[in-house]
Amino acid sequence: MKKYISYWAMVMMMPGPVMAADLDSWWRPLTQINDGNTAWVMTSAVLVLFMTIPGLALFYGGMVRKKNVLGTMMHSFTIAALVSILWMVIGYSLAFTPGNAFIGGFDRFFLYGMGLDQVREMTTIVQGEGTIPESVFMFFQMTFAIISTAIVTGAFAERLKFSALLLFSGLWVVLVYAPICHWVWGGGFMSQSQTPVMDFAGGTVVHINAGIAGLVASLVIGKRVGYGKDVMAPHNMVLTLTGAAMLWIGWFGFNAGSAGAADASAGMAMAVTQIAAAAGALVWMLCEKVAGHKPSALGLASGAISGLVGITPAAGFVGPQAALLIGILTTIGTYCASVFLKRKFGYDDSLDAFGIHGFGGIVGSVLTGLLFSNIIFGGEATIGSQLLAQIKDAAITIVYSSVITYVILKIVAIICGGLRIDRDAEHEGMDISIHGEHIE
Repeated sequence: MKKYISYWAMVMMMPGPVMAADLDSWWRPLTQINDGNTAWVMTSAVLVLFMTIPGLALFYGGMVRKKNVLGTMMHSFTIAALVSILWMVIGYSLAFTPGNAFIGGFDRFFLYGMGLDQVREMTTIVQGEGTIPESVFMFFQMTFAIISTAIVTGAFAERLKFSALLLFSGLWVVLVYAPICHWVWGGGFMSQSQTPVMDFAGGTVVHINAGIAGLVASLVIGKRVGYGKDVMAPHNMVLTLTGAAMLWIGWFGFNAGSAGAADASAGMAMAVTQIAAAAGALVWMLCEKVAGHKPSALGLASGAISGLVGITPAAGFVGPQAALLIGILTTIGTYCASVFLKRKFGYDDSLDAFGIHGFGGIVGSVLTGLLFSNIIFGGEATIGSQLLAQIKDAAITIVYSSVITYVILKIVAIICGGLRIDRDAEHEGMDISIHGEHIE
């Protein structure tokens, strides 16, 4: 989701609470709703939710061992429920209501004051403007918070306590995701600097943020029992390919929906998304062939997701040729991170949450600063200053996400009496030991 430039966003830079009279600037009369834009953003929101349930649930569920498939899929479904409530209670308010450069306020605590007459004015930095109900905007952003939190779980699959998952996910979405979302999309310092960060649909907010959190979590929680010794091959690639297909399709809501309107910007975002995904799928299989392996279904799925991650920050800022290059380069990077980097340093990023999302988000964000086109989004940016801004803001996100995630994990460990299930439960599998269920 890219930055929205409006008076509402400017107000959020003012420190301290905003007077009630200023809240009138958040919305416009109900008669100003653009039906087409509203329909497109509503559709996009459902597509993004579809990416998590069942998309990511199936994608992750197929890659774990059979004894953990239900437990892994439960992560995505449970997070969808938990984050929805937390976003309604406090997350949306902290991310998108007037506050200061670092965090929003409490004007939408429990969505207080949101009714049928609140309309978000979607004046974008790309093209045109339109209006949609604030409720639709809130729900669209909720689905981003859901999938970001769910992505993190791929790094510690097969070994985390369910109670620890719930507490960690709840604290993370409020203390990590919401502030970074505010910095980039809610009027915070990354969007109001002299050279605003280019993050059309979540390269920084979603992928770098979640990937780094996943890496920290995998290091703090530790490796799975038998990691590096036992065979931990995916139990069902049919589930993973099905989930990857759902993610691929849902990503059009992710990227093209972030235009906030059914316009030319959305059309270009949709086109470049497909190009980058296709390039990524082919390049990962080529990397496998060069490395002396057979082209695999897991490689095809991983490559497609890598291309999608890479194009996410750039979707509203680049054309088809740049999208092709982003898909190729991002996938080469994620392949190296998931295969060689993980092997060299020995960390157990179970389902490559960092390797694909974290590393791919970094590469995609940097490439956005190199390959953007002022013609595409009607800007006047220069490569030097924009590249520096992309690197700086990615670095800030990495530092903040890693530090606060580490603190949250330590707090959760104290409250829950540890983070991971015991050795016997891990051998038995999460399905039986945690949920008392199993598949035949």
